[in-house]
Amino acid sequence: MPDALDALTKSLLHAATKAGADAADAMAITASSVSIEVRGGALEQAERSEGTDIGLRVFVGQRSANVSASDTSSRTIEEMAERAVAMAREAPEDPYSGLADPDQLSPRRDAEGLELCDPTPEPSPEALQEDAARAEAAALAVKGVSQVQSAGAGYGAQEIYLAATNGFEGGYARSERGLSCVAIAGSGTGMERDYDGDSRIFQADLRDAQEIGTRAGERALARLDARKPPTGSYPVLFDERIAASLIGHLLGAINGQAIARGASFLRDAKGEQVLPEALSLIEDPTRIRATGSRPFDAEGLPTQRRAIVDKGILQDWTLDLATARKLELSPTGNAARGPGSGPQPSNWNIALTQGEASRDDLIAEMGTGLLVTSMIGSTINPNTGDYSRGASGLWVENGEITHAINECTIAGNLRDMLRAMIPANDARTHLSRVVPSLLVPGMTLAGA
Repeated sequence: MPDALDALTKSLLHAATKAGADAADAMAITASSVSIEVRGGALEQAERSEGTDIGLRVFVGQRSANVSASDTSSRTIEEMAERAVAMAREAPEDPYSGLADPDQLSPRRDAEGLELCDPTPEPSPEALQEDAARAEAAALAVKGVSQVQSAGAGYGAQEIYLAATNGFEGGYARSERGLSCVAIAGSGTGMERDYDGDSRIFQADLRDAQEIGTRAGERALARLDARKPPTGSYPVLFDERIAASLIGHLLGAINGQAIARGASFLRDAKGEQVLPEALSLIEDPTRIRATGSRPFDAEGLPTQRRAIVDKGILQDWTLDLATARKLELSPTGNAARGPGSGPQPSNWNIALTQGEASRDDLIAEMGTGLLVTSMIGSTINPNTGDYSRGASGLWVENGEITHAINECTIAGNLRDMLRAMIPANDARTHLSRVVPSLLVPGMTLAGA
């Protein structure tokens, strides 16, 4: 980790103490990114950004305040500290705020072995443009594709450093390489669009541009001549691309902030069955080459593999220090923050138990119903779990896909949906949320 970020956080802590803070933590992030978009084989847009952001959180007793800046001069750091301490003195007391005790801190202070940063050189703008152009050309080569809305490639890298007056100091680097394509099929009012893309830490792991463009075109083509579905109760298969949203609702319901407020449909469900008995939900922030991996959380606590749901039974909430103190529990090492905000609970890499059946097997099993490939809008009651979302996808009749569907609403209750879902075996294991296609029987469908 460069000395610059180490020095910045030390300067912030020194300034905070000098300004009258009882305790403080500081974060410094330096980041760079480049993105390229092409249209018609030619460069349409190119952007590059570089910068360093710093953040300071101070405590005066049990009052706290957070400030941030993108100017790293000594004068700005001193002004930040003075402003933060003045703000903290006016803030309401929070009996649950405060830094971690020294014996709670992670012994690990870097990301060695996690492979979070590609050591190869940053790709040139020309290389990014070539990848985007190849994806666009592949999409246009799909018969029936009329145009490509966008084809883009990008690269980003950042270095993160965290330090606190409780003795914690640590940091690590990340990189990301992405490629995407959005294709449009048909013409006039009958046009439909769909996409494909990939995002990896290592350039060598990125899928081929031609494959991405071709799949985007094929997906757009499959959406043509869409109709409204019949109204009634039907099985719904959530495609792997969107199935993680269901697990996202579960994760939101077990977030410590929701539990502490009592605003969760799972607030009394610890120790109860929330998924089918055969399924577990594992969080593992130590996975190699995974975007959700990290050696420690944003409060300097150790991250660790844990079973959130074990054989269908909910085991634990997701907690940072403040929510753990409020609930009189131990923190789970799940604090996330940016330079301009305080910590809050967040999940890292998540993996749901995969099934034995393929997506095609579940399509055949469901008989007649809806394969959802995209969703828009939502009406979800966090207290009851009542669920309603706009959806589009493909209609399944007698176990076979027959035509495209749009302008429909799918509805149910999340507790019932989660307990009844059947997983396929098609999850992409490199993602931070490894969730396969999920079949939910007996949802309510209505044409919009």
